[in-house]
Amino acid sequence: MSLKNAQAFAFSLASTLMVAIIIFRAGDGSLSVIPANEFDGDDAQVLLEIDPFAL
Repeated sequence: MSLKNAQAFAFSLASTLMVAIIIFRAGDGSLSVIPANEFDGDDAQVLLEIDPFAL
């Protein structure tokens, strides 16, 4: 997934679910999107956090 697609997907999820969403780089180099409360990985992997309440 490209960064542009990941950002669009994360923004859509954050707006729909009204939860903070994290975009992170997985171990194989791909980008992934997950709700912030479910992320238990290394903080260094996080590229962006989208908080719908801060928009």
